[in-house]
Amino acid sequence: MKIRTKSSILRHIPVIHGGRNPLKNSDSQILDFSSNINPLGIPDSVKKILKKNIDNVANYPDPYSSELISSLKKYTNLDQSNLLVGNGAIEIIYNFCFAFLSAKKTLIPIPIFQEYETAAKLNNAKLSYFKTLNLSENIDSFILQIPKNGCVFICNPNNPTGTLLTQKSLLKIIQRAQKLSSLVFVDECFIELVPESDESVISYVKKYENLFVLRSLTKSFGFPGLRIGYGAGSKQMIEILLKIKIPWSVNSLAQDAAKISLQNKSHLTKSKLVIKKEFNYLKNKINKLDGFECHDSSTNFILIKTNYNSTQLQKKLLENKILIRDCKNFRGLNNHYFRIAVKSHKDNLKLVKALESIA
Repeated sequence: MKIRTKSSILRHIPVIHGGRNPLKNSDSQILDFSSNINPLGIPDSVKKILKKNIDNVANYPDPYSSELISSLKKYTNLDQSNLLVGNGAIEIIYNFCFAFLSAKKTLIPIPIFQEYETAAKLNNAKLSYFKTLNLSENIDSFILQIPKNGCVFICNPNNPTGTLLTQKSLLKIIQRAQKLSSLVFVDECFIELVPESDESVISYVKKYENLFVLRSLTKSFGFPGLRIGYGAGSKQMIEILLKIKIPWSVNSLAQDAAKISLQNKSHLTKSKLVIKKEFNYLKNKINKLDGFECHDSSTNFILIKTNYNSTQLQKKLLENKILIRDCKNFRGLNNHYFRIAVKSHKDNLKLVKALESIA
C-alpha cells in the first residue's frame, strides 16, 4: 500500500538548526555559541514562578492564553484583538504561511532564517530571493522586487547577519507592499536585544493591515526550552490565525514564565549593556586573527567569514567543548561562514582562546 499525501509534504526537508550536535546533549560542559539566547540567561523571577506553579501541569492550560494576552496588551500598547500567542515563534511562522501563502509569490532576502522559506514551500508559495549581506544598502532595489498580491519576509535584526533596518526603511517596504496588496511579515525576535536603538514597527500594525510582526519571549528572556512567542497584526489577520491555531499549544508554565518576564524590563536593560560590551570585545579580538572577519551586527550574535572550512572548524572547536553555528546551509552563504552568540565574558574568553589556537 502506498501512503499518499500532498506533493509539497513529500518535497519538504526540515531545516537543520544550531544546537543540534549530539555531543552537546551528552556533555553538559559544551559551551553552546550556536544558540542566540540572552547572555544573562533566565531571570530569577522566571525560575521562581516555574517552581511555584509546577503542580499546575496537572491541569489543562488556558487555550486562549488570556492572562498573557492581557499582559502583552500593556507591554506593547496594542489592543487584545491585535495579538496572539504561539508555541514558540516557529508555530506562528508555520500558521501564518498556512493561512496566507498558498501558491502566493513570496520575496525573501537571503541569507535569512530558513524557516520562512521552508514553511512557505510547504504551502506551495512561489519564492524569489534577493541576495544581500546588508539589506539597508540595497533597499530601493529590494522594494522594486516586491510582488503583487504576495508576501515579503523581513528579519530585523536579520539572522544570521545581525544587520538592522531602520524603521524608515521598513515603512517604505510596508507602504509599497500595501499598494501592491502584499503582506509584510517582520520577524523582530531579536529586536529587544539590540543595544543601540529601537527600530521596531510593532506599533504600526494598527495603521497597516498588511503588516504582521513576530516576537520571541524565549530568546529575549533566555528560556527556549519552554517555547513561547507572540505575533501582532490587524484584527482581521489575527482572527484568521486564531481559527487555525492548535488548541492548548502553549503550556501553562510557558504562559507563567512569559507573564512574569514582561514585568522584568530591567533584565533586558542589563542584557543590552552586556551585549554591547561583549560584542565589541569579541569583534576586536576575532578581527585580529588571521582568517577571521566579523560582520557588523546590531544584536547578540555575530556572523564571521573565515578562510577555514566551517564544518571542519566546528569539529575542531568541539574538541575544546565549544559549539558554533556552521552557516553553510543558509541560502546565500557557503562553508566559509559561521555564527556565534554573544555570551558572558568568561565564556567569550574561552572562545577567543580556542580560535587563537587555530588561527
